[in-house]
Amino acid sequence: MTEPGPTASEAAMADERSARSEGHEVAQWLRRHPRFLEQFPDLAVTLVVPKDGGASASLAGYQLEVLREKNRELTRRLHELSGNAQVNERLAVRTHQLTLALMRARTRAETLAAMVAVLREDFAGDVVRVTTFAPVDGVGDAAWAQVIAADDARLEPFRDAIASGEPFCGRLAPERAAWLFGDAAAQMASCAVLPVAGVGLVAVGSVDANRFFPGMGTLFLRMMAEALAAAMARAD
Repeated sequence: MTEPGPTASEAAMADERSARSEGHEVAQWLRRHPRFLEQFPDLAVTLVVPKDGGASASLAGYQLEVLREKNRELTRRLHELSGNAQVNERLAVRTHQLTLALMRARTRAETLAAMVAVLREDFAGDVVRVTTFAPVDGVGDAAWAQVIAADDARLEPFRDAIASGEPFCGRLAPERAAWLFGDAAAQMASCAVLPVAGVGLVAVGSVDANRFFPGMGTLFLRMMAEALAAAMARAD
């Protein structure tokens, strides 16, 4: 008595398993011979590659689309780098102008006033306030100036920044913004606070919430703070 042969379903499954096994073997062989298509370029046109949208394309067409996508991404990154370079160039020019203004100042009071003027005019600061740890002769009751002792408790949130010299960028808690910006605090949607070694803090406020934000580059802010510290020491 003969045994019954495989059903049509079983035969189909066996064929599928065999095809998968053969497919893996072909894929492994091609990985070991990546230049195979150079000998048979016509295969690049006849081979079919599935696409995300469900349609299929020839291998050559697929490779062309991949290259086009890479080119679009490289172009986008190039435009982004070019834009960043232009922004950095403008910041470098303005920082240089600030340094020159500080060098021209003859007294500590003139130095602080020059810093405030440049931050307002060239860096679009809506409100600029300078907090010094000790009185500065000649500043008097200027609206942009205030004196807070270095050991004042109000400076506690900025101890780390003062110690490291790293500027703070972002939005301040209302009570902290109030003593830095006074009556204008409610209008300040973002700010940058520059610790100036041996001098105090320079706060630049903006009505634009995206003007200063956590994680933004602070290189030029640090350079400005260092330039002010050097100018104040020179004017002593």
